[in-house]
Amino acid sequence: MKITSEHLSREACDYVRQSTADQLINNPESRRRQYGLTDRARSLGWSEVNVIDDDLGRSGSGVSRPGFEKLLAAICEGRVGAVLAIEASRLARNGRDWHTLIEFCGLVGTLIIDEDGVYEPRHPNDRLLLGMKGTMSELELSILRARSIEALKAKARRGELFLTVAIGYVKSTGDRITMDPDLRVREAIQLVFARFAELQSVRQVHLSLRNEGVALPAGAASGGRDPTGTSCSSTIMTVTSVGPTSRGISA
Repeated sequence: MKITSEHLSREACDYVRQSTADQLINNPESRRRQYGLTDRARSLGWSEVNVIDDDLGRSGSGVSRPGFEKLLAAICEGRVGAVLAIEASRLARNGRDWHTLIEFCGLVGTLIIDEDGVYEPRHPNDRLLLGMKGTMSELELSILRARSIEALKAKARRGELFLTVAIGYVKSTGDRITMDPDLRVREAIQLVFARFAELQSVRQVHLSLRNEGVALPAGAASGGRDPTGTSCSSTIMTVTSVGPTSRGISA
C-alpha cells in the first residue's frame, strides 16, 4: 500500500488551475472536477485537505505561478503528504517545473495523485510513469501551439486574419470590417481627414485639435469606439495612414 500513516498525518494539497480567463468563463466543468478531488483525498484517508487555486487563469507553460510556488514551498517544508491534480498538465506544462515537482516530492516522501492512480516518486516504476506523463503533457502543448499557428497562417493566406482593425472601423459578423456605427466616432474621423486636407501636416492637425479640445477615438484597446481620449499625433497618424486622403506628410 503506497499510502501510509505518515502520508495521512500530513495535509493533502488539491492543486487547481485553468490556463486562461476564457476557460474560467466557458469551462466550469473542468474546475468542478478539480475541486472534486478534495472528496477523493478524504476517501483515501486524509482529514486535512488544502485547496491551492491561486493559479486560476494562469498558463502552466513557464509564466509566474504563485500557487505552484506555494505548493513547492509546502512540499519542501514536509507539510504535504500528497499532491492531487486531475492530470499532469494541471501541475505543469514544461519539463522543468514537472521534474522539479517530482524531485521535491521524492526527497520528502510526498505522493502524487491524479484521476488514474497514486504514484510514489521514490519508486522507479512510478517515477518513470510520472516522467512520461510530464513529457506527454509538454508535447501536447507543443502540438496545440503548432496547430494554432498553422491555422492563423492559413487564415492570413486567405486574407481573413484580422488581429486588430483600424481606428474608426469594427469587425462585424462573418469577419467583415465595417465603419463604426457610433456617429461620434465617424464624425471624429471625418474631422481628422478634413483638417489634414486643409493643413497637410499630422503635427499641425494634432495642435489644431488639441487647442480646440477635440477628443478622438481611443484606438484598438477600446475597439475604436470611445471618442473620449485627447487627440494625439499617433492616433492622427494611424487614422490618416489608412485613409484615402493620406499623403504621408508630417512636419
